[in-house]
Amino acid sequence: MKRVAVIFICVFSLYLIAEEIPSGEHAMGSRKYSDYEKPESCKSCHTRIYQQWSQSMMSQAYTHHWDEIEYWELAVPHGDKDPTFKAAADGCNGCHAPLAFLAGDVPPPKPAENSRANESVSCDLCHTITGISGDPVNFNWISEPGRTKYGAKEGLESPHHITKFNDIYTVADYCGSCHNEQNPFGLWVKSTQIEWEEGPYAEQGVPCFVCHMPKAPGRSAPMAEEGMVAQHIFLGAHNEAKLKSAIEVSIHPDEREIPYDGAVVFQVELFNAKAGHKIPTGSVEDRILWLDVRAVDAEGKEYHLPVDLKGFEGEEYTVASDELAYSDMGFPLGIEDFEGVQRDGVPVGNRIFRMPYFDEKGIMTIQQWNTRSFGVDYRVGPRETKLEHYTWYMPDDIAFGDVVITARLYYQKLVKPVADFLNVPADESEMILMNEASTTIEVYD
Repeated sequence: MKRVAVIFICVFSLYLIAEEIPSGEHAMGSRKYSDYEKPESCKSCHTRIYQQWSQSMMSQAYTHHWDEIEYWELAVPHGDKDPTFKAAADGCNGCHAPLAFLAGDVPPPKPAENSRANESVSCDLCHTITGISGDPVNFNWISEPGRTKYGAKEGLESPHHITKFNDIYTVADYCGSCHNEQNPFGLWVKSTQIEWEEGPYAEQGVPCFVCHMPKAPGRSAPMAEEGMVAQHIFLGAHNEAKLKSAIEVSIHPDEREIPYDGAVVFQVELFNAKAGHKIPTGSVEDRILWLDVRAVDAEGKEYHLPVDLKGFEGEEYTVASDELAYSDMGFPLGIEDFEGVQRDGVPVGNRIFRMPYFDEKGIMTIQQWNTRSFGVDYRVGPRETKLEHYTWYMPDDIAFGDVVITARLYYQKLVKPVADFLNVPADESEMILMNEASTTIEVYD
């Protein structure tokens, strides 16, 4: 009985210790900046990994221009004016400036002040995570800073720190703790890890880091043995090469010879051949993916071709228009009776692949914390094929001969009218050509 009692006391004590380690919103103010090593301390041994990280979005999660504008011009004033959103505004830092969040330095100093908040998602933050508290959501990782660093390999030794294997580094839940987010109204405004979990790659055992941290032969440090090393590059939407390889595009006309007074009927096929989640994903309220189809006749005249409507509920939000939206930005910006800006900023009639976020008035919003409902989810899922149909009646001025029809798939990280209104640097709203395909028809007399 004594032995059983001792075991029970030990187990109960460990349970209490685990319970005492706060996570998620409860972790704010539970640590100090000095508990964590600066990324530069890792540089001398993990030189290449440090350089990869320093060029990745992980190192810019707090300092990146759009994140700074969204946080300081929209989220913070929204939380200041309406207490409903204060915790959500503070919580931005749980993933974007986690050291500041843990230190209770919220809001953190602005990036121009060059504080430790600028370390963003740092080496020591990631490698002191020991678990996830429940299902992954809203930065509910558990961080235990100290000399022990954790990772996905067993049996490693270091002259600087203790290295331990932790299986949390081998599962997608680790990523989901920041890449899944519920807003104050319980809506999943970010669900990248959930999308992966519901898709084919989870079933096949291919987690996030297989694609976003690909392994290559090498050494993680000079004293380490040769082996397969995860590249800390975290490629995603801010990398054109990653975008351009994700969706395949093809185009197929029903007939290739069309009379001058006839119509060509064709379809464009989009296949998400690579991404383990939906496209767009993450900050879906910001992203815009659209298909632009144009025809050029034998004399070089260009025609823009709108997509055929399918008739599903909510389709109006998936076809580009000149309507206004995002009027809820007026509240944090202090603009009364703000009507918003153009909803899409792409040629009218183009097919858009998105899931619209709506505020309490049913108007589209890019403020995920203020989202009250979603529209139709018309994104491209992993290994999903979308077919878009077009019917083009020959215009009166069409030239006889060959007509080349080209479908181009474009991606923008931020809707351009919003970017222009908020003075976000142009690279955040630049048109990125993801893929294209062409076909030729002949127009005859």
